[in-house]
Amino acid sequence: MSPAADDLDHPDHAGAQHLHVETVDGALWLTLDRPEVLNAMSPAMVRALTLAVEGAVARDDVRAVVLTGAGRAFSTGADIGAGGPDGEGDAVDRFDVSSLDAANRMVRAVVGTTVPVVAAVHGPAAGVACSLALAADLVVASEDATFLLPFARIGLMPDGGATATAAASIGRARAMRMGLLGEPLTAREAHDAGLVSHLAPAAEHAAVVADVVRRVVAGAPLAQAATKRAVNAATLERLEQALERERTGQTLLLRTADAAEGMRAFGERRAPQFRGE
Repeated sequence: MSPAADDLDHPDHAGAQHLHVETVDGALWLTLDRPEVLNAMSPAMVRALTLAVEGAVARDDVRAVVLTGAGRAFSTGADIGAGGPDGEGDAVDRFDVSSLDAANRMVRAVVGTTVPVVAAVHGPAAGVACSLALAADLVVASEDATFLLPFARIGLMPDGGATATAAASIGRARAMRMGLLGEPLTAREAHDAGLVSHLAPAAEHAAVVADVVRRVVAGAPLAQAATKRAVNAATLERLEQALERERTGQTLLLRTADAAEGMRAFGERRAPQFRGE
């Protein structure tokens, strides 16, 4: 799930300080940059990343977008450990329909842009960050990467389009394992299952990412855009319905006692006691 994001179109977004943006040789690199909290995604980060991806298509100097994280992780997902939007209050209070809309817009931006999007994943990619990675066109995983949809552990359901993107990549049975049991996939398991496109030894990950990005940038942009549209139409034709189902389901779950208990337990680092309420 994504943190709530007010004023998504506001130009003076604070997320710029935690999203490193750099254009190198035709590629727009967007690096989640809160390594001290394993790049947990704040509302401002979601906003800044979304706007950067949406703006990429209008830039003549951008032929690819690269999503990655600073430090030891891609991202652990939504920053639910910090309490409310100002660092106070119960964590459940800060998640509402606006958070779901922000996550959905971010995923729509990645899937919908005509520019190829590469996710360079090392360390954990969890929660909405896993959803973000799965929305990319190519996923280059380091052997130390893990992919996790832990929503059920806090009384919620996968969102950010993951119910569609995960199932489209690895099939219903494996997607159910990830979603219902919150089981992580190692990078090797993710590659063997078809969740990611490339697997690299940790020491060679940066070089493999650079090579994939170079090849994408050197490709024919019109052909790439047409290919992306066609493949997504064939495999993610129900993404919009999935996003709306997730929005409806998650909105209801956020009102439950189980979700409140799950988030409290997460913050207190204990096992939750779910009661189906």
